[in-house]
Amino acid sequence: MAPCVSCFLLAVLISASCKAIPSSDPKCTGKDDNRTYNCENLGLREIPDTLPNTTEVLEFSFNFLATIQNTTFSRLINLIFLDLTRCQINWVHEDTFQSHHQLNTIVLTGNPLIFMAETSLTGPKLLKHLFLTQTGISSLEFIPVHNLENLESLHLGSNHISSINLPENFPTQNLKVLDFQNNAIHYISRKDTNALEQATNLSLNFNGNDIKGIEPGAFHSKIFQSLKFGGSFNLSIIFKGLQNSTIQSLWLGTFEDTDDQDLTSATFEGLCDMSVESINLQKHHFHDLSSSTFRCFTQLQELDLTAAHLNGLPSGIDGMNSLKKLVLNENNFDQLCQINAASFPSLRVLYIKGNMRKLDLGTRCLEKLENLQKLDLSHSDIEASDCCNLQLKNLRHLQYLNLSYNEPLGLEDQAFKECPQLELLDLAFTHLSVKAPHSPFQNLHLLRVLNLSHCLLDTSNQHLLAGLRDLRHLNLQGNSFQDGSISKTNLLQTVGSLEILILSSCNLLSIDQQAFHGLGNVNHLDLSHNSLTGDSTDALNHLKGIYLNLASNNIRIIPPHLLPVLSQQSTINLSHNPLDCTCSNIHFITWYKENLHKLEHLEETTCTNPPSLRGVKLSDVKLHCGITGVGIFFIVVFVFLLILLLIFSVKFILRWKYQHI
Repeated sequence: MAPCVSCFLLAVLISASCKAIPSSDPKCTGKDDNRTYNCENLGLREIPDTLPNTTEVLEFSFNFLATIQNTTFSRLINLIFLDLTRCQINWVHEDTFQSHHQLNTIVLTGNPLIFMAETSLTGPKLLKHLFLTQTGISSLEFIPVHNLENLESLHLGSNHISSINLPENFPTQNLKVLDFQNNAIHYISRKDTNALEQATNLSLNFNGNDIKGIEPGAFHSKIFQSLKFGGSFNLSIIFKGLQNSTIQSLWLGTFEDTDDQDLTSATFEGLCDMSVESINLQKHHFHDLSSSTFRCFTQLQELDLTAAHLNGLPSGIDGMNSLKKLVLNENNFDQLCQINAASFPSLRVLYIKGNMRKLDLGTRCLEKLENLQKLDLSHSDIEASDCCNLQLKNLRHLQYLNLSYNEPLGLEDQAFKECPQLELLDLAFTHLSVKAPHSPFQNLHLLRVLNLSHCLLDTSNQHLLAGLRDLRHLNLQGNSFQDGSISKTNLLQTVGSLEILILSSCNLLSIDQQAFHGLGNVNHLDLSHNSLTGDSTDALNHLKGIYLNLASNNIRIIPPHLLPVLSQQSTINLSHNPLDCTCSNIHFITWYKENLHKLEHLEETTCTNPPSLRGVKLSDVKLHCGITGVGIFFIVVFVFLLILLLIFSVKFILRWKYQHI
């Protein structure tokens, strides 16, 4: 009997066959219902005939179009966005875009332009954005002015322009962004800026030009959304030149490879005669920093001193009651009290991210900041054995707190009692030691986002998340669970309001069927980078319409009875799993092909077994699992042998009975 069974199994194995359907990738990748096409870096010398006339967005960069003329894009009259970055274009002929009335954006970045015809841009009625960055332009007279009445942004960075004097009749009434960064502009005259009088709330970028002179009155009574003079050697020139102007945002930072003068109290004298809301002074050095340095800063609402080589801020700074946001990232404070927070009583946002020294939080250093709403202390080597009530004393209006990427923190019972209004708490990559048997978060009833990724948590503490009744987003990535399993009773039972749950890289081997039963509101579940098998999907049978990420697990076969669990989800990621592409998984493969609209990362969802199909996309696999001629032959042989066995058995029984009569 055993040999017959072996023959039958062999027949079934031999009868199953499989093959992959080859796929051909089109040259240009289309998306969004035949309206957006990407033809980047394909070595094309003309517009492919395969592009439909309905194309609205065309990304055609890194191809070869030495000249463009009125026939080049004549068929694509519905174009709205056209990117021709680095296509080696030298000439733009007359009426190139004459029929493109909907064209909104033209990108010519990185083309060595020699000539642009005066009428090259006529046609588009709605042209708003023109990119001529790194095109070799040395004079603004090169730019054709016809049909630019609706232009909102003009990008001229990284050229050889030495004067911002726009051509006569250049329309500026709708201009919002004018970018001259990294040119050769060293002097700005009144005549230059008078051409911009029609523009309102303009953003001007002079970064990388090293302005050495500004004619007095050049910016008199002018209003700007933002001005950028980054990399200028002498900021005194800038402040004096901007007198009697109104600027919302003034960027005066410098760069690592740029020489600049140390900033003194005298540097900022011109600031007293202008109206500015926000100033950025990143990477500058201050000489003899004192309270008088900030004498003209009284109107500021935002101040950015990132990487300004500060060891502390002076005490006794007066008049900065309007300051709402202070950025002190990448400085050299030893203790939080060295920022003298009492000088900024109206502060709502404080960043001290990436401090270059180990930062001691001290006690009550921020208690004068009663209005503080956002505090970022991440990447600062902060360490505290008892956190965080004394350190955050009186911050009752704090809504956002980031303590991620720090040294170990010991959390007390109700560790954030001083911040009952917290809505977001980020503790990622900070080793947390919970000292109390109760939740350190139990008073944070308004908390909506909690990031506890890679915190080396004791996930067996079922009360760890108690009290977070309004929590919507929980990230537990990189924390391990006992025995690699989420049991029926777990720490997630107290956060039934969750909508987003991230459990990736948690070394999970299995999930109890009822582990997620209290999470009826979840719409996004990330279980990627674990070691789960197909059977683990049984724990999701009560969840419907969710985004489910099962990428990079150990899923080989998904049993047929669990396919309905996947069918009821909206989006599924099964990429980078060792999927079996044999007839033992035929039900799943059939389901997969019927539900491609639900699946993402199809290119990375490939077969691992059998070896002949390793690396082949699952969507390209075609299985033939019926019985072949060879299989039929073995079945006939099996039946014949079975009949012979029955005949011999009957004869043996009859002979035995006859002998014992």
